[in-house]
Amino acid sequence: MRRFCRRGLLAAALPVLFAPGARAQKVLKLPDKLPDTWYGVEVEDNVFVVQMPGVPDHRIVSDVSAGGTRFQLHSYSLEAGGFSYVAQSALYPGDVNTSDPRTILQAALDGRARGLDGGKWSKVEWRTIMGAAAVESIGPVRGGNELRELTMLKGRRFVSLAFLGPAGSANSPQAERFFRSLKLQS
Repeated sequence: MRRFCRRGLLAAALPVLFAPGARAQKVLKLPDKLPDTWYGVEVEDNVFVVQMPGVPDHRIVSDVSAGGTRFQLHSYSLEAGGFSYVAQSALYPGDVNTSDPRTILQAALDGRARGLDGGKWSKVEWRTIMGAAAVESIGPVRGGNELRELTMLKGRRFVSLAFLGPAGSANSPQAERFFRSLKLQS
């Protein structure tokens, strides 16, 4: 498969979810209700808005395309109520071929599957969302937790949402609210 980024943006996009300490996490019980206050998080240059049950940490990860062009990944992450929420965005530079979004999204799936228990997703669903090619996936993470991701590519814009929680939480009210709140602005 063609390599899109020198250091592997897609493989490094969610280090917090696959950190060594994450494997030793205690399996958490699902909360009985949603937090009372959710906040609209406006992501990098108002590219998209998503809701999170608190104010996330924002960090910028510098990367380089296979052609040598520098670009940035904006990552917003929050741990709340026993769940992890991550929203990410990057604008691929002109030397990244985005003419076949499915190839790029498949590379993201494959890269992230390496961190899953058993190395593969238990559910993968391809579709178009708000005009963007998208793939939603769910898979088990070592330690008894579950990861749900939505990864999209619209033109050169890469967007990813990820939710990590106890096994069985991928379709919980918390996860559903997070994923359904996504609004692409461009």
